[in-house]
Amino acid sequence: MRKVSMSLMLAGLLMATSCVNSSKNANQSENLTEQQKPATEIEQVQQAQVQRAAFIPTESTPDFVDAAERSVDAVVHIMTKVVRQSTTYNDFFGALLGQLYGYPGQTRNNTMVAYGSGVVLTPDGYIVTNNHVVEGADEVEVTFNNKVKKTATIIGTDPTTDLALIKVDASDLEYLTFGDSDNVRIGEWVLAVGNPFNLTSTVTAGIVSAKARNLSILGEGTSVESFIQTDAAVNPGNSGGALVNTKGELVGINAAIASHTGSYEGYSFAIPSNIVRKVVDDLLLYGTAQRGYLGVQIAELTQELAEKEGLENIEGVYVAEVTEGGAAKLAGMKSGDVITAIAGKKVNTTTQLKESIGQYRPGDKVEVEVNRNGSHHRYELTLLNEAGNVDVVKKGDSFFNSEFGLMLQPINQNDMSRLDIQSGLKIVEIRQGRFMNSGVPVDFVITKVNGITVNSKSDLENAQKSSRSRRTTIEGVYPNGMNATFYYSK
Repeated sequence: MRKVSMSLMLAGLLMATSCVNSSKNANQSENLTEQQKPATEIEQVQQAQVQRAAFIPTESTPDFVDAAERSVDAVVHIMTKVVRQSTTYNDFFGALLGQLYGYPGQTRNNTMVAYGSGVVLTPDGYIVTNNHVVEGADEVEVTFNNKVKKTATIIGTDPTTDLALIKVDASDLEYLTFGDSDNVRIGEWVLAVGNPFNLTSTVTAGIVSAKARNLSILGEGTSVESFIQTDAAVNPGNSGGALVNTKGELVGINAAIASHTGSYEGYSFAIPSNIVRKVVDDLLLYGTAQRGYLGVQIAELTQELAEKEGLENIEGVYVAEVTEGGAAKLAGMKSGDVITAIAGKKVNTTTQLKESIGQYRPGDKVEVEVNRNGSHHRYELTLLNEAGNVDVVKKGDSFFNSEFGLMLQPINQNDMSRLDIQSGLKIVEIRQGRFMNSGVPVDFVITKVNGITVNSKSDLENAQKSSRSRRTTIEGVYPNGMNATFYYSK
């Protein structure tokens, strides 16, 4: 403030001095001829400088007020509770035996509380958020901008996109409508709305800094990462909140920040709304996400790869391999092709390709444009699911085992080939039970229980009953192919 005051004072002195000088010059000029009069008047120069300091709003100045007002009541605060059992032992040998064989000691419940945000999508209470906000939660509580609290039910989750759909019992709620994230442009103004550090209904502004950003935070394989990068301030607690355009349309779900400290450092990332809309529809209709596959192994087309393969340019995504029986193979595509567009939209990175295909389901027809040795081809593909057909995968195909605390589903043919196994049950969700604190991850495949091969709900239940001792043996395979055996006591 002192610097500002001094500047104003100095400006006043300069203007006063100019006025005095101009007055003296005016008196002297009465005795001069026209040729002798000065050509420049200081008073006019000083006046022009003062005018340039003024700010005049224009029609192009962005107005965030309407977008903010439409958003704050449709973005909710989410609190989750996770109850975990911990075991204590009375002596060293008890602890050692527990680690080796799972002999129970004294157990107690530890409750972990976490916070995040969510976006209301319908007036009757469907809310989208991040999977990591509600993953493993035993309780989910939603607080609206008017301070009303409601208990929510988890409808479905999709770890491969980090999205989840929850539901509260309500009516006439404020909600956001979807915008088209494909039309979002770099440099466009956006607002991030959420609850950072439990500061409810917080709105920050920024621009779209980049699109189709892959952070490799969801793992490899079937995950879809194609984030919208912005410089709108996002902090812990914003996860699951809204990214809206100046019209108040939902163009993304805030999910991550790039930071060395854990707090905002200028980079925030949101899941594009077109992916959100598709996954939400899947969870609502089928209880699980439907994923369509081209049936290709792809690689980033770099200058080095282009030179190695004799390609004239580096535009597009390189097809390293075409899967037998896959959609691409059936349509006529070949290894070495370069995919340049999906459904008429150009793709130049593997991330863009995954985002484009991630908006479709098995059975959908998609036009793929390909550059093959300088000649252009168009193919209409029918996308297939992971099992190689167009069947819809329903949540009912999975089942819950209360003793293990696991949601399981029979392994598909692709996973069998990849892991070199003949059968098994893949873990799709871990809840309260034997596996809660075991360190075994989602996607771990249980192949045998008590030496009995398991590939269905009845197989598992029969295997669990077969043990004549207090110890149960579980054999399986990690997602990376490493075998493991676990033991626990009943």
